[in-house]
Amino acid sequence: MLDNYLNNSQFIEALKSGDSKAYTVLVDHFHHKLCIYAYSLINDHNIAEDIVQNVFIRTWKKRDQLKCDFEIRSFLYKSVYNEFIDEYRKQKLVVPLEKKYIDALINLVENEDKYALERKLNLIKQGIQNLPPKCKEIFMLSKHDGLTNLEIAEYKQVSVKSVEAHITKAFAILRQSISEEVHHILFLLFREISINPLPNKPD
Repeated sequence: MLDNYLNNSQFIEALKSGDSKAYTVLVDHFHHKLCIYAYSLINDHNIAEDIVQNVFIRTWKKRDQLKCDFEIRSFLYKSVYNEFIDEYRKQKLVVPLEKKYIDALINLVENEDKYALERKLNLIKQGIQNLPPKCKEIFMLSKHDGLTNLEIAEYKQVSVKSVEAHITKAFAILRQSISEEVHHILFLLFREISINPLPNKPD
């Protein structure tokens, strides 16, 4: 993998020179982790795959613009996040995310065994599917579709307090139905965050 190259600079130089083997190494090494990261941001497998694919294609097409002092891992994660922001602006699929939250997601994806992480994500997904119907609907409108509590209340013609109660109930059920080892992932994926203006792309 990346260990085949002496250092990050040598790997960047190989990419810049059009070395197809270097590009293959790049995709093989980062594709799965970047897809998990993108999915954790946008909560849609197809769009997550598209985001990662676009990042790889753009990286290859603009490889001559890469700088040898780029840390390739950071560059790719930053590119995925920027692509996510562009997708958000087009479709408004999720609520804004803060930098500390983004960093925590990257750390989770990087340090968790990929099969263990997928197993835990499936446990959370199953727990959501088992929520009471009304509770699950409001939870998904909030945490998947990115609607504010007020927007949900107006859409479902219920009070804001009722929406808050359903979301609180959903979290309580999920915490009870999944193991403690999955709680930190539940928090990262669906934590309570306020609706703020869309963050700027990081420099």
